[in-house]
Amino acid sequence: MCLLWLKLKLPTEVSLLVSVIFALLSYYTIMFTIPQIKEAHSRVKSGADFPKYMQDIMALGVISFETFVFDNHTDYYGANDFRIASEGFPDTLTVKDKSDIEQFKSDLKSHQQGHTDYKTFLQDCAKSGIEKWIVVMDKMTCTYYDKSGNEVLVETIPS
Repeated sequence: MCLLWLKLKLPTEVSLLVSVIFALLSYYTIMFTIPQIKEAHSRVKSGADFPKYMQDIMALGVISFETFVFDNHTDYYGANDFRIASEGFPDTLTVKDKSDIEQFKSDLKSHQQGHTDYKTFLQDCAKSGIEKWIVVMDKMTCTYYDKSGNEVLVETIPS
């Protein structure tokens, strides 16, 4: 209604400028913030809590994210090419060059059953040669990659 009034009362150039500004604002609107994601993540105590965390950040508008094991920084993606990144830990881990898939699967299972905390899981990933994981919300998958960019494991996240 307000835009219609502006278009009727303002010169064409000003009306066009206002329309462009509104379009840019809607395109670059912050969909979610790192503090919101951290608050959701604070409720994760083990891998058993991961499905609920997925639901919480999906509700914020996260459509995918990529977590890097060496420092735990994560790039979060939303609609309209929205991207925001978390800071990593100050202390970094050395990710092994050669992946040990069987050890990783064993460590992952232990974490998902609630036997390890998140930092231990990151250490386990590093020692097993897992460089990162990518979660895609609409597919509800979590894909783990080694340092060469090879898929090590693709999991379906329970809902």
